[in-house]
Amino acid sequence: MSTYKQIFYHIVFSTKNRKPTIPDIHCEELYKYIWGIINKRKCKLYRINGTENHIHIFSDLHPSVCLADYVRDIKVNSSIWMKNSNIFPKFSGWQDGYAAFTYSIKEKDVLINYIKKQKSHHKEENFIDELKRILLENGVEFEEKYLL
Repeated sequence: MSTYKQIFYHIVFSTKNRKPTIPDIHCEELYKYIWGIINKRKCKLYRINGTENHIHIFSDLHPSVCLADYVRDIKVNSSIWMKNSNIFPKFSGWQDGYAAFTYSIKEKDVLINYIKKQKSHHKEENFIDELKRILLENGVEFEEKYLL
């Protein structure tokens, strides 16, 4: 018998100190690089987007891949690439930690659309308020001091 799975994750992480170090002009290059990391892990990217200070990734997770290792690989490898590429001169790294939420197939299109509209969405809601809202919507307890 084969292995069957459906493991959708919405992953969110920010730049160090939430500084705006991902310029719009180069974000597509970063997203393509991260897509390559995801593909190498045998995972499928459904949507990636973000702003100058954070990224949202919606992907599946291959059964052989641990979530913590997956996020670590994305952050470490993209950080090295960003620092060596000379197109992200202000980038000093990613913030420690991340947020990850599971979703069902019924929510897939809604989440893809939400991530697709990140740049316009953040004209109305800042990153910290967005993260608090998502944590609360998913019933995740958090300490405010760790969000700053």
